[in-house]
Amino acid sequence: MVDVASVAGPAWVPDERIRERSRLLAAMRAWELGADAAAVAELNQRAIEDPEWFWRAAVADLGVDFTAPFERVLDDTDGKPFPRWFPGGRINIAQLTAHRHAEGAAADRTAVVYEGDEGLRRTLTFAELDAEVRRFAANLTALGVRRGDRVVLFMPVVPEAAVAFLAVAMIGAVSVPTFSGYAPDALATRLQDSEAVLLVTADGTTRRGKRVELKATADAALESAPTVRSVVVVRHLGTEVPMRSGRDVYYDELDADPAPVPTADTEANDPLTIVYTSGTTGRPKGIVHSHGGFAVKTAVDFAYGFDVHAGDVVSWITDLGWLVGPMLMTGPLQLGATIVMIEGLPTHPTANRMWEIVERNGVTVAGIAPTAARALKAAGTVAPEMPSLRTFVSTGEAWDEPTWWWLFEEIGGKRRPIVNYSGGTEVGGGILIGYPFLPAEAAAFTGALPGVDAAVFGEDGTPVAGDIGELVVRNTFPGMTHAFWQDRDRYLETYWNQWDGVWVHGDLASVDDAGMWRIHGRSDDTIKLSGRRVGPAEIEAALLRDGRIAEVAVIGVPDELRGQRAVAFAVLRAAGSTPDDLQDTATGNAGRSFAPTLVVVASLPKTKNGKIMRRAIRSRYLGAPTGDMSSLDPTTPLEAIPVSAGDEQE
Repeated sequence: MVDVASVAGPAWVPDERIRERSRLLAAMRAWELGADAAAVAELNQRAIEDPEWFWRAAVADLGVDFTAPFERVLDDTDGKPFPRWFPGGRINIAQLTAHRHAEGAAADRTAVVYEGDEGLRRTLTFAELDAEVRRFAANLTALGVRRGDRVVLFMPVVPEAAVAFLAVAMIGAVSVPTFSGYAPDALATRLQDSEAVLLVTADGTTRRGKRVELKATADAALESAPTVRSVVVVRHLGTEVPMRSGRDVYYDELDADPAPVPTADTEANDPLTIVYTSGTTGRPKGIVHSHGGFAVKTAVDFAYGFDVHAGDVVSWITDLGWLVGPMLMTGPLQLGATIVMIEGLPTHPTANRMWEIVERNGVTVAGIAPTAARALKAAGTVAPEMPSLRTFVSTGEAWDEPTWWWLFEEIGGKRRPIVNYSGGTEVGGGILIGYPFLPAEAAAFTGALPGVDAAVFGEDGTPVAGDIGELVVRNTFPGMTHAFWQDRDRYLETYWNQWDGVWVHGDLASVDDAGMWRIHGRSDDTIKLSGRRVGPAEIEAALLRDGRIAEVAVIGVPDELRGQRAVAFAVLRAAGSTPDDLQDTATGNAGRSFAPTLVVVASLPKTKNGKIMRRAIRSRYLGAPTGDMSSLDPTTPLEAIPVSAGDEQE
């Protein structure tokens, strides 16, 4: 293993094979630009200054087909926070992802693969996917779903989830994908807020081999969701569940040959999906994405960012309630690639499950979160050769360098780039990217995605270099939310009101003189120690140099003398007594000025997609209200975090 402290310069250096394959470099050559880092920066600047040119060029290059042409790329007459992209253009996600691949060379190619954590595997070809989408769309129409109606998806990542997402889009209704681990109250809130008319669910799902009763949760939520008229239930586990006459129907008992319905002639800005994110207080935020913006953004990110081509196989452990779920069902499928939807965890039922899935399905691009990589590392996974695997894509949180090096060296054999990718639900994908065709430092990003005017602002609202500040976006781009569902004021307050005309994303970031970007955690998790703003990820990365620590979360708490101090909650690899020198080692690794108080815990609370819930940890430790906890994975209880002795006060 490399001593990360001794490494200087790029960790990843691409070879000519990767550069020759790159879709973005090919496009840049066609646009008469160069093919190095300076040329990428030049492209981005031109895209920012001339969005009419760039987005038209990208749409044409990537085959994002509009059935009727758009009038112009951008209409911002309603103000910068409320742009309309590709106005007048007609486009439907179902046409892009299913209909157009159902005939010709792609028809018999596998479109969707499902991998269950109990060994079940199912597939759909593009022709089969299209037939199922058309069938389900017709049945939704027969159940009374109309254009603009909201349909909530409370399901595991089975093939029927992709069918449902695309069928809802096909008829011009609006999908509302939700986490499969929600409790009844959390699901009810989303049913109520979206005023859904139909719910698609399943009898159940599994997690770590244990059954999760989805239909029972749905029934409890529906007691306080009067707008829902119909419920479609997928038989996934094959268990008996109560079915209410006149409301509930099994997916497989719907009309097998219904009268066909046309694909809705949706305008580019018509809503496609509402993806809810949780806030620290108040009700969840409904992020609204449209057919045109989401189609173009996912095409750009997967093709230009991850270098996905037709025939590639893209895997990701995700859930419908995380934006990666809808992205996976939109980006790769419209590019003619296969998607592998994985139910469960990367380390169950075996420590090598993730790599077994890669080998079995010929995966070429594997999505992985740093949390999953840490879990695999702790489980002692041993990766096979995986000859098909070309690239890792990482998102969800900041990396610690030891885990990054482990994935790069021991799993990737130094031959596969880790495409670092950061953005969020609110922007429909990525802001920053580590392009696979550019040299990169460990755990870093090499720049912004095309057309994104990203910067790091200091406290005075001006750009800073070398220091940690707020990640901001100074323009708008397709894929950014059209506001919150039925709450424009809260949308403006959340993202646009700190600095005039500037989107404040909520992440801490930095960019150095070499043009390497890094994410340092959420800005609302910022800790100010010894007069310096520090992201929790920076301290966490230092603590994880101690091989005895499996994972760690750092928070800032009030301190009467210093204003704030850091507290770290650590899960150890070996159970039992806490080593006597653990605190001293933590102090040495983090530096005395930033050293946290170390608290050993059995587990860290995480969302169902594996993200550590630092704000919830802080609230629990300080005895403050925790806000919306609907995304908490029940197998990682918040109660594992102790409540402080009471000397820290808000």
